[in-house]
Amino acid sequence: MKKSNLHQMKPQDIVVLAKLISLNDPSYTQIDLALSLEMSQSEISSSLSRSTYAGLLVNNGKEVNRKLFFDFIKYGLAVSFPQHPGAIVRGTVTAHSAPPLDKEFLSDEKYVWPYAKGKNRGQSIIPLYPTVPKAVHLDSYLHELLALFDAVRVGRAREKNKALEILEQKLC
Repeated sequence: MKKSNLHQMKPQDIVVLAKLISLNDPSYTQIDLALSLEMSQSEISSSLSRSTYAGLLVNNGKEVNRKLFFDFIKYGLAVSFPQHPGAIVRGTVTAHSAPPLDKEFLSDEKYVWPYAKGKNRGQSIIPLYPTVPKAVHLDSYLHELLALFDAVRVGRAREKNKALEILEQKLC
């Protein structure tokens, strides 16, 4: 890997940071993170290193800098990791189709992360990391956070603004 790319954020870094917020436990281990997100321990280690370098992790990598993370979600997520709805597939609901936004916005148009064991059909949204659909089945708070992030990535102005309002309460 080129030295200049060592500290560039990757989409899975957002997933790891969301999982740390969901865990809310500074005594986490990298092995536990790797198992819960179905990532390798080296991916977790590299992710934590990148997030620390960016200032998104503080206190020796044990705590998410929530205000900076929220600002990144608000101003940078959609341009750094853009996504547009794709083909109709089976999957796990996300964006406005998942809690907590599904109560705010009634829509026949569902967005889903492609997942063979998913219970819904809708337009596909490629998740920030391939194992997200499986990982969120074990962690509903992580599912909420990542669905809200997707509303920021793909939502119309109303969905995006509501998602940011909820995320500000959860993160800041």
